[in-house]
Amino acid sequence: QVQLVESGGGLVQPGGSLRLSCASSGIIFNSYAMSWHRQGPGSQRVFVARIDTRSSTDYADSVKGRFIVSRDNAKNTVHLQMNNLKPEDTAVYYCKAERGSYINYWGQGTQITVSS
Repeated sequence: QVQLVESGGGLVQPGGSLRLSCASSGIIFNSYAMSWHRQGPGSQRVFVARIDTRSSTDYADSVKGRFIVSRDNAKNTVHLQMNNLKPEDTAVYYCKAERGSYINYWGQGTQITVSS
C-alpha cells in the first residue's frame, strides 16, 4: 500500500519560514519524481515545485527564489523549505509521487496559513 504523509504545516507570520516534509512508503522512492502542489481557498490545485530522480528541480514562478525542494532517498522523504512566506502562500500543500505519465500518488495534504 502506497502512503505519502505530509507534515510541517501550520500558522506562520508573513516573512517567516516553514519546512514541509513528505514521507513515503510502499514505493521505490528513488524511481519517482516528487512534486509539491497547493490549493488555496476557492482555487484549483496548482504546481509549486518538483524534483526528479536525478534531483533536478523546477519551480512555479510565484515561489522561485523563496522555496527549495529537496529529497532524501535514504529516508524516502521529500522536503519543501519555504522562506519569506506571503499571505498568498496560504493553501493546503500536497506532495505527489510521479512515475511516467500515468502513475501518480498523492498525500492527504497539510495546511499552511500565512497571517499576522
